[in-house]
Amino acid sequence: MRLSKFRWGNGPGVGSGERGGMDAYDEVSNGRRGPDEPEGSASTIPAEGGIDDGRPAGERRADERPIDGSATDESALGAPQPPHSPDPTQPTSGIAALSLPYQITAALVLAVVAVVACVHIGMVFLHIAPSNTLTKQHGRVVEGWVFPEFEQNWKLFAPNPLQQNIAVEVRADVRTAAGDVRTTGWYGLSALDGAAIDGNPMPSHTQQNELRRAWDFYASTHDSENRATTSRGGLSERYLRRIVVLRLDREQAGGVADGVIERIQVRSRTTNVRPPDWSEEQVSDKPVVRELPWWSVTDRDRTEASAE
Repeated sequence: MRLSKFRWGNGPGVGSGERGGMDAYDEVSNGRRGPDEPEGSASTIPAEGGIDDGRPAGERRADERPIDGSATDESALGAPQPPHSPDPTQPTSGIAALSLPYQITAALVLAVVAVVACVHIGMVFLHIAPSNTLTKQHGRVVEGWVFPEFEQNWKLFAPNPLQQNIAVEVRADVRTAAGDVRTTGWYGLSALDGAAIDGNPMPSHTQQNELRRAWDFYASTHDSENRATTSRGGLSERYLRRIVVLRLDREQAGGVADGVIERIQVRSRTTNVRPPDWSEEQVSDKPVVRELPWWSVTDRDRTEASAE
């Protein structure tokens, strides 16, 4: 840095000294470079965007910033940025996190599911409840909703337990290979199921319930004259007929394996269960027989039976 002589005060005796620092900066910044001064001397005007104090750029203080603010503080560039954290006031899960159209769609779906669930619960309740005004007026609607997928084999207020033994029996007209038709004897299908269950620690659902449920289905949809009382009467008849044909074919009853079943007849034998010795109840021990009419067996019955 070039130092110049200066004088303080106007009178004599005032000491002289050397000036530098800001005074030197003023002189340097305001003076003109002479023709004999080399380039790069202190009188050179610093470049735009900073003040050249004669020190290398690396030795400048970290807190010095350019006058025009064009550069970014190095310490700010090197500092790690804090991780972005979601707004705690905004939901991040559930329906509330969805956009408005999706929220409306989800609300509509939930409303439909809730309505269907309430209707289903109401229909099942009317199905298992005792007979009342609603079931008498809207019985077909209730049955159409419940059957066959949601059938309930119980009642809200259970009646007295069944105190009867019902045995289902069948006989058939079989056409032999010679063309003759002969009638078999009565086969106790319920007795065959009972024999399969006795001594079996894990009897199958078919052995326990198939024949019994088929007969209950038929009896509940027909009157004592075997006339259908509901629209499901025809279905119950076909269901019972198919099971009987399947059982006859499985047991090869009456030489069925050598012939073709032309017709079948089903009957039930109902006997009351004797009351215990300490009971004063009197019941008849005479069996009640109900014979159904002869049913012709179609090719469809045979096909459905063989598919089981």
